Amino acid sequence: MQTLVFATNNAHKAREIEQILGQGYSVKTLRDIGCVEEIEETESTLEGNALLKARYVRDHFGYDCFSEDTGLEVTALAGDPGVRTARYAGDSRDEVANMNLLLGNMEGQSDRSARFRTVIALVRGNEEVLIEGICNGRIADSPNGNKGFGYDPLFIPDGYDLTFGELGDEVKNIISHRARATQKLKELL
Repeated sequence: MQTLVFATNNAHKAREIEQILGQGYSVKTLRDIGCVEEIEETESTLEGNALLKARYVRDHFGYDCFSEDTGLEVTALAGDPGVRTARYAGDSRDEVANMNLLLGNMEGQSDRSARFRTVIALVRGNEEVLIEGICNGRIADSPNGNKGFGYDPLFIPDGYDLTFGELGDEVKNIISHRARATQKLKELL
């Protein structure tokens, strides 16, 4: 079994990545390696934040590592919330507040197209690789479904009439932005 360190404390993301990678992989989180400090996402891009977190683990804990940053990019909002997706409504990372702010900002918008974009940074020794996964879709008029996390109840992927929150992990872990990036990571490993 190959053990991978994932620079996150988000249990939802860690479980999702482990499910997508499948048998033969064990994913360790920051807590699992004794990293209790919050790694501040101070970069202005998804790529920058992903690299920052993976480098931090390598430099401070000595592990090869991967990290990811994901943004919801809404066309009518000029790509917002983007790099601020998790903190759209403030630093508390309140998922309900984030969704409510997004819906408020989408009022009156006819173009509801959006995409989720995930960037994974893999740091092994001095090698650094960036991997991208994109899932195109649109923003629903109201939240639907209680599966998943974050904006899942609002995001309807192209080719579907249900949100990620309604589709659940079985479908999401095949078609999502994170699934697409993780599949590329698995191929690289």
